[in-house]
Amino acid sequence: MPKTDEGAALGHASFWDERYSKAGDSTEPTHEWFRDFASLEPWFKKHLFATRKPDTRPRIIHFGSGDSTVPYDLLKRGYDNQLCLDFSAVVVELMESRHAAEKGVEWQNGDVRDMKDVESGSVDVAFDKGTLDAMIFGSPWSPPEETLENSGRYMKEVQRVLKDDGFFLYITYRQPHFIKPILNRDNEWDYEMETLGGGDSSFEYYGFILKKKK
Repeated sequence: MPKTDEGAALGHASFWDERYSKAGDSTEPTHEWFRDFASLEPWFKKHLFATRKPDTRPRIIHFGSGDSTVPYDLLKRGYDNQLCLDFSAVVVELMESRHAAEKGVEWQNGDVRDMKDVESGSVDVAFDKGTLDAMIFGSPWSPPEETLENSGRYMKEVQRVLKDDGFFLYITYRQPHFIKPILNRDNEWDYEMETLGGGDSSFEYYGFILKKKK
C-alpha cells in the first residue's frame, strides 16, 4: 500500500502527467492496473459480452483509462462506441496520437469527479480499474476527509451519467469490507461481487458489478 503522501499524490493530474511524459514511443502500458485484458476476459464475457452485445453499440466509458489496452481490446471485439476520460492531458494526447488510425474510441481530458461534458443518463457501461483506488489513501478504518470527499463526488457522478439500466464494472484489490462503504455509502446501488484471484500477484482482486437501485 502506498505511503500516505504517495497515496495522496496519485489523486493529482500533475503526478500522472509526469509519469506519462516518460512513456516515449512504447506501445506497452505504463500502468496496466489490476490485471490485463487477457486476465479479465472471462469476467468481461460474463458481465459485458453476454449482456451488452457489440451490435447494440452500448456507450462505454472508461474512468481514468490511462494508457491501458482494455479499450482497444474491446474495440477488436466490436465495441466501437467508447469514451476514455482521463485528467492527464499528457496521456490523452499520447493515446490519441498512438491510435490515430483507429475509430470507435474517443478520448477526453476531464475530471471523473466533475464530468461536466458527459450527459446525464447517457452511459450504458462504466468501467474502472485503478481510478477510484488512486483516490484512496490513509487508514482504511478511518479514511481522511480528502479520500471521502473525492470518492463521494466520483460515485455521485457515476450514478449521474449512467442510464437507469446501465451498470458500473469496478476492479479493485482492496478488501471488500473496506471498499463497500466507499462504493455504496448511501445504499444507492444494488451490487454483486466476485473474487477474481491474484493472477501473478500476491493480491487477490475483486470485481464489482453495480446497478442503480430501482
